[in-house]
Amino acid sequence: MNRTLLLTVFLLTGLAAMPLRALENGLARTPPMGWNSWNKFGCNVSEDLIRGAADSVVRTGMKDAGYEYVVIDDCWQVSRDAEGSIIPDAKRFPSGMKAVGDSIHSKGLKFGIYSDAGRGTCQNRPGSRGYEYQDARQYAAWGVDYLKYDWCNHDTQDSQSSYETMRDALAKSGRPIVFSICEWGSTKPWLWAGSVGNLWRSTGDILDKWDFHEKWGGNGVVEILDLQDGIESYAGPGHWNDPDMLEVGNGGMTDTEYRSHFSLWCLMAAPLMAGNDLEHMSDATRTTLTNKELIAVDQDTAGIQAKRVRKDKGLEVWVKQMSNGSRAVGLLNRTAADTEIEVKWNEIGYPEHLSASVRDLWAHESVGVHKGSYTAKVPTHGVVVIRVVPE
Repeated sequence: MNRTLLLTVFLLTGLAAMPLRALENGLARTPPMGWNSWNKFGCNVSEDLIRGAADSVVRTGMKDAGYEYVVIDDCWQVSRDAEGSIIPDAKRFPSGMKAVGDSIHSKGLKFGIYSDAGRGTCQNRPGSRGYEYQDARQYAAWGVDYLKYDWCNHDTQDSQSSYETMRDALAKSGRPIVFSICEWGSTKPWLWAGSVGNLWRSTGDILDKWDFHEKWGGNGVVEILDLQDGIESYAGPGHWNDPDMLEVGNGGMTDTEYRSHFSLWCLMAAPLMAGNDLEHMSDATRTTLTNKELIAVDQDTAGIQAKRVRKDKGLEVWVKQMSNGSRAVGLLNRTAADTEIEVKWNEIGYPEHLSASVRDLWAHESVGVHKGSYTAKVPTHGVVVIRVVPE
């Protein structure tokens, strides 16, 4: 083989073996945690609301539990000026966005904001199409740390190239900004977004319901759960499947269902973005959102998303491999009656003869050493989450 042909073969095979370019911004090495205004407050956002939410993140112990981003969703922006700069709503944010960001930062938290890849946002405020670099520079000047980027009013745009444009704009903004892609899983972003964003929505919008599907695309908790099964291999440090924000505490489900919702998101290494009224949340809601043992599962540095290893007439077993070799296991009861669920060690990657200590992460107690399997009684619509550690 002559040298020219050899070089050509080397280059072609080398290019074929190159991995997809990763988003190397060094951010979101574990799933982002924070609070977002949309699920509870929708368009009714204001400076007072956001400052109060930041105060509540600290006061309620959520900051100590790991929540750090305070994100203003849609409706903060009203127009553009003659130079094309985005203009916040001066009535709702009279101090300006930098002052709001500074206030959030003063509490040891991080500042998030919202825009859209189309010509308008989902609430028909100005989108960023054609203004990506200008907007990114503005966000950096305001001290923004996190951008949620939606997919309304996109006309005939290509999703990947649209999000790549904002990725590149953020990279040149002069500030590290977590990039949250929100195109609702419509173009299978897990196939391309690992090189574009730190997280990407893998489903349509979440609803504050256990088991429900709207024709327009909204999904209850278990519908979203089903849509995560099979895409777990695409998640990892710095790039996460996002099954949408948390509805815990918003009133549409029982406390048991909210615990299940939170448990499953933690097992799936999902971003944990609370979306409730923090100032007035119940003790049960606060206890759920600040369960540090579950949060440790979500934030495990290996970044492995749980996979479903059994589905049998509404009874399911989900397993997440942890960085130390242990397993976090969710026993999910989707039926209308309390029932026992058994997990066998050979289902979660351990030999049948293995003895392992088992800890219940909601009871916060050890439940003994078990050989080969473990069985728990699980309430209707409930989840028992255990940590299994080989002896």
